[in-house]
Amino acid sequence: MIDWQQIFIPTNSILEVIVRGTCTYIMLFLILRFLLKRQTGVIGVADLLVIVLIADAAQNAMANEYKSITEGAILVLTIVFWNFAIDWLGYRFPTFQRLTRPPPLPLIEDGKMLLRNMQKEMITTEELNSQLRQQGIEHCSEVKKAFIEGDGSISVIRKDKGETGRETGPLKEIA
Repeated sequence: MIDWQQIFIPTNSILEVIVRGTCTYIMLFLILRFLLKRQTGVIGVADLLVIVLIADAAQNAMANEYKSITEGAILVLTIVFWNFAIDWLGYRFPTFQRLTRPPPLPLIEDGKMLLRNMQKEMITTEELNSQLRQQGIEHCSEVKKAFIEGDGSISVIRKDKGETGRETGPLKEIA
């Protein structure tokens, strides 16, 4: 027999569920932002965090950890709220955006690798060369500037043909 009261009536305080969700989100956000930095790749830190926390919160509610679906739903809504609030604050206030999204960090300037910045982000020469090859660049001397973006992706600005003395762009069709 199904105990409908146990399924829908919270056993814990609603405020406690909101406080726990808030503290967990903020703690993990700060850990990912300041300790792991850009190691998540192209998925934003906040996006990854929301996916993990929502999956865990929903799993606990379904596995009867909270004793009610209501508590799981409130926790999920709390996490979604904080994700939205942090994105909104970063959009509205540039000062806050610097806290939530790191600025691009140069890795190559005028064809020379910036080893100090690479070391800071723990990017090896081989990893950077691999990223360049994936963008059709054989050597860093073909690069005017390269940056690691706030989301962990690497963006590259090629030198003009005149600067390198050779064709570095895509092949052109002759009509």
